[in-house]
Amino acid sequence: MKIAVGLSGGVDSSVVAALLREAGHEVVGITMKLWQGKYRGGSKDACFGPGEEEDIRCAESLCRQLGIEHRVFDCGDEYERLVLDNFRKEYLAGRTPNPCIRCNAFLKFGLLPTLARRAGLEFDKFATGHYARIREENGVFHLLRGVDETKDQSYFLYRLTQHQLSGLLFPLGGKRKSEVRELARRFCLAVQDKGDSQDFYSGDHTELLSEPDRPGKIVDLQGNVLGTHNGFWHFTVGQRKGLGIASPKPYYVLELRSCANEVVVGSQEDTRHKEVTLSECHWIVEHPFGYVQVKIRSAAKLLPAEIREQTLIFPDGVQAAAKGQSAVLYRDEELLGGGLIDSVSC
Repeated sequence: MKIAVGLSGGVDSSVVAALLREAGHEVVGITMKLWQGKYRGGSKDACFGPGEEEDIRCAESLCRQLGIEHRVFDCGDEYERLVLDNFRKEYLAGRTPNPCIRCNAFLKFGLLPTLARRAGLEFDKFATGHYARIREENGVFHLLRGVDETKDQSYFLYRLTQHQLSGLLFPLGGKRKSEVRELARRFCLAVQDKGDSQDFYSGDHTELLSEPDRPGKIVDLQGNVLGTHNGFWHFTVGQRKGLGIASPKPYYVLELRSCANEVVVGSQEDTRHKEVTLSECHWIVEHPFGYVQVKIRSAAKLLPAEIREQTLIFPDGVQAAAKGQSAVLYRDEELLGGGLIDSVSC
């Protein structure tokens, strides 16, 4: 089988390429180039930042070691248009976007393999190092959580289509990270001890907004002014530390009011809601009904809920559900789909 592997320069995708090569497949490595030097960036390990050049060199070195072809495709303009422009728009509207989900749906599993085929590369499947699994039943593709719960990345993949899933391989979905590290050592890969990317941007995310500081008020639910700030976009819903409020009791960010440039704070109990309404929903197979489990952040615990149309009802409540963030639905090990949090209520 001819397989294109999306290489990021990290240990997971490198192990995927080595495993598939060892299994006798014809493998080619393909890498997205996103960084164009428009922003300051930073030193954190991240998907988007000046460290990309070193990651590309790692991918090239791996392909030389394995004796396979490697191609780099510049996706920077589309990343700016589809991911960063949306990030700015959402953040400055007081919402909390997840750029990795858009990048996966539109670029990594959309534009990248498309550009590779346009460039004359022929392959049957596209493989990545994501910790998730795909199961086919009678021509229908189901997306499952990765076996390693601490590394499961299915949350970031909920917007993938049936067409995309039909052409994908996730060879690490049934493995634990410790096994992958051991495989990297067995293959003598140079990246065997390389750390994982921790964020989508290597610098301070506010640098991407290109928004000058603008003084505003921090208020409670009754409208009382408790402090000041330099722009609501410096805060996130659920944030407790760094508010600059002198008080014997902790305050949490409840809402970001973009039009008034206000940050609304309250008690921890005020962050808890019973209902969450979704928009821009995408379902992997079909619209679910009844009882499900929900994640409102990638690293959050699964919470029991009931879905009615596009409204989630949490019997035990959900804490700090941020507008614009994705709520992703599961039933046991299967990912059903999800949508953007549009509104919350008690």
